[in-house]
Amino acid sequence: MSVVIIGGNDCMVCRYKSLCKKYKCRSKVFTQMTSSMKDMIGSPDLLILFTNTVSHKMVRCALSNVKGDETIVERSHSSSMAALKNILDTHAAAV
Repeated sequence: MSVVIIGGNDCMVCRYKSLCKKYKCRSKVFTQMTSSMKDMIGSPDLLILFTNTVSHKMVRCALSNVKGDETIVERSHSSSMAALKNILDTHAAAV
């Protein structure tokens, strides 16, 4: 399963990726808006939006990129490890 995380804290990127790896998910994390973000998102199985720590522009960019795909979009106000774990428990099979 491929996961793209939009938002979150810069210092938590490695922790987000390691938790996704425990659930056997390939992950990409974007905490800052980059010019090539639109091209790098691709078509993931799961798109996670941490709405408290993300700009509206990043949300629009991510949602327009996966529009029409079979991507599951999950929004969370909190960008904590517990919030990510709950989302992965729901959508990805635990090891």
